[in-house]
Amino acid sequence: MVEGSMTQGAGQEPVVRTATLRDFRVPPYARVPVQGQRLEPPAGHPVVPDEIVRPVADPTLHLGLGTSARSPLTPPVSLSAALPGHPGNAFPDDEFPEGYTPTERDLPVINRGDTVQVRVDPVPSPAPAPAADEGPGPLYVVGDVHGYLDELVAALREQGLIDEAGAWSAGNARLWFLGDFTDRGPDGIGVIDLVMRLSAEAAAAGGYCKALMGNHELLLIGAKRFGDTPVNSGAGTATFQAAWLLNGGQKHDMDRLQDVHMQWMSRLDAVVEEDGHLLMHSDTTAYLDYGSTIEDVNETVHETINRNDADEVWDLFRKFTKRFAFRDDGGPEAVQELLSTYGGSRVVHGHSPIPYLLGQVGTEDGEGGSGPGVDGPHVYADGLAIAMDGGVTMAGKLLVVQLPLHG
Repeated sequence: MVEGSMTQGAGQEPVVRTATLRDFRVPPYARVPVQGQRLEPPAGHPVVPDEIVRPVADPTLHLGLGTSARSPLTPPVSLSAALPGHPGNAFPDDEFPEGYTPTERDLPVINRGDTVQVRVDPVPSPAPAPAADEGPGPLYVVGDVHGYLDELVAALREQGLIDEAGAWSAGNARLWFLGDFTDRGPDGIGVIDLVMRLSAEAAAAGGYCKALMGNHELLLIGAKRFGDTPVNSGAGTATFQAAWLLNGGQKHDMDRLQDVHMQWMSRLDAVVEEDGHLLMHSDTTAYLDYGSTIEDVNETVHETINRNDADEVWDLFRKFTKRFAFRDDGGPEAVQELLSTYGGSRVVHGHSPIPYLLGQVGTEDGEGGSGPGVDGPHVYADGLAIAMDGGVTMAGKLLVVQLPLHG
């Protein structure tokens, strides 16, 4: 990692931040290498330890999640044996892909004592699929994946949703992903390919596997469509390409991104209601800006993306990047506003990592050999909100949980 430098937004004082792909004016040494080259710091920029950085004023300047605590020296177990034909499983067994460039996180730590973490033990084996006339199957949700394909497959297996070969094995169960499939982790396109395949297999078995739009889907769509086209960020001129790099965009994902992936992401809904649970990606009330019903919100989001206007998509991305609306004293009221507008009795979201909401600090230096202590979802805002981002990018846990929660 290279030394820190100074960046400024319009009208802001200088802010010290870590010099990972960090500025909308991406300097030459921070540009992603071509295929086959590894990213190396240039001469004159010595490698220094990770540093704590101050959060910037504009949340769109840095999405605030970042580094995987995993080092290229300690890769996760490969899925090549489990998913021999999976198109996203394109990497060797013993290393991350070339050009894999984790970024550093700088979310503020929130130390709160009025919340509870619910431990969820995996189901030991899948339950027999109910007959077609027995109604819908059990409901499961998945938190932010961010390219960690191996961890996703392991978590789905623990819940009995897929078998040892990686195929759907849960009959008419219902599975919702809460968004953020790519960036930061080693195989974002592999994650999308897996979700797309499971969607077809689940439908054939009488269930379904569906997904919501996350801010990183909007970021990847924008980087692919608009590249270096300037947009008005509200804090000076920005580009989707630079913002994508700054927030963990991986060149090997962009290289493998196809039209089918773009079409799939562009059609994702932003919010749904299932069994009294209002499912959305971000812990923000910005959804209210896009309609007074769930149908209105999803239609407006789809229309915004399809109009292909860079500034409009940027504004959508910026609003979906907001977070922490449900914490602090006004949190329950914010959740209630969403529930009274769209329905449901609880909001279930991803986006903001549980380790931060619990006041834990990720173990980037590997001290103690363990990551943040995430055992399950995080229930807060007077029990009205459930956070599902277990912090897999900081060696936390990728959560797959059956709803409703008990205990």
